[in-house]
Amino acid sequence: MFFKNSKHHIAPFLRRSGGIYLICIVVLVIFIGMLTTAKPAYRFSSQAITTWTSDIESSTFLYLIGLENRLFKDAFPEGKSIPKLSNTLFQVATNIKSGDPRSLLAHVIPGYSSFEHRIIVAGEGTDYANLSFESSPPLEEVLKKREAVADEPEEDIKQTENTGLSTGDKKVVFIYNTHNRESFLPHLPGVTDPNSAHHEEVNVTKVSDRIAKTLELNGIGTSRDSTDIMQVLNQKGWKYGKSYDASRPIVEEAIGQNKNIQYIFDIHRDSLRRNKTTKSINGKDYAQLLFVVGAEYASYEKNLALATAMHYEIQESYPGLSKGVITKEGAGTNGVFNQDLSENALLLEIGGVDNNLDELFRSADVVAEVFSKMYWEAEKVDVQIKEE
Repeated sequence: MFFKNSKHHIAPFLRRSGGIYLICIVVLVIFIGMLTTAKPAYRFSSQAITTWTSDIESSTFLYLIGLENRLFKDAFPEGKSIPKLSNTLFQVATNIKSGDPRSLLAHVIPGYSSFEHRIIVAGEGTDYANLSFESSPPLEEVLKKREAVADEPEEDIKQTENTGLSTGDKKVVFIYNTHNRESFLPHLPGVTDPNSAHHEEVNVTKVSDRIAKTLELNGIGTSRDSTDIMQVLNQKGWKYGKSYDASRPIVEEAIGQNKNIQYIFDIHRDSLRRNKTTKSINGKDYAQLLFVVGAEYASYEKNLALATAMHYEIQESYPGLSKGVITKEGAGTNGVFNQDLSENALLLEIGGVDNNLDELFRSADVVAEVFSKMYWEAEKVDVQIKEE
């Protein structure tokens, strides 16, 4: 009797379950069809997905993959607690981290998102109120034609004590400018808006040229890239925010064509105003420096070590000139800056929109001077190790 009655109950249950599964499959097929046939403007963009997932701890993804493949489960860090699915879903839905109240404040206090950046080494007077600020102007504003005045500074390039040392024909340093049209208000007559401080010729590339010349004078072979990245963006129909995507092939090509490249410098200028980007040393004004390291790639700590070493070397001879070393990651920033292409890649902010070429060139000379000293000292150590 029991089994006989059970059959009457089981059959409708199976029919209901089968109907539910069938409905779910149909809904899933319809949903996928909508996503694949919708116009690009209405699809989920990769940027939106990146924003949702960029702050989720990487171990969460490793754990989820490990549920399907035990090899990944074995790679899960020892002592690491299994992530709570509820916390992860809440974070994806709200972009608020349950254990970090700053993520809540960042949505309601303008400018608070900059606190996501970490100060690794703080220079004199450096705090979260005067960290680097990167503006993202419309590309059409960057490409506008403007009048510019630029008298070359009178101070000569100084040679360090490394006289006679040379890399010969080897170009061991590569310098480029992702935001190549970043310019300076003192050299743009009639321009007062910092977001309009852009020019096709009088811009941060002149600072890079100065660094390259000083390095060459000190025996360090240097190659300079002069690609107009802003025009590349324009040709591709990309926005200013994709600048690093546009400059990446330039770096990859340089590395591929020259195996002697050991160091890569991406030179920028800050968008902060003069009182936060200028330092007076021995009666002369210098454009302050800030080292920026992306923290969203595996080997970032090696680039961080190089930036930190340079900061301390500069601090020793020019106290207060370097504002320190910071890392950037998370939503709203690139987080890589092409630094994953080399273990000796620097992103260096030199001065801001209100600094002039005299101040910028003095700081450029300091960068080249300090780097030359560090480079030749490292070379001497390598020679001694080889001889031993």
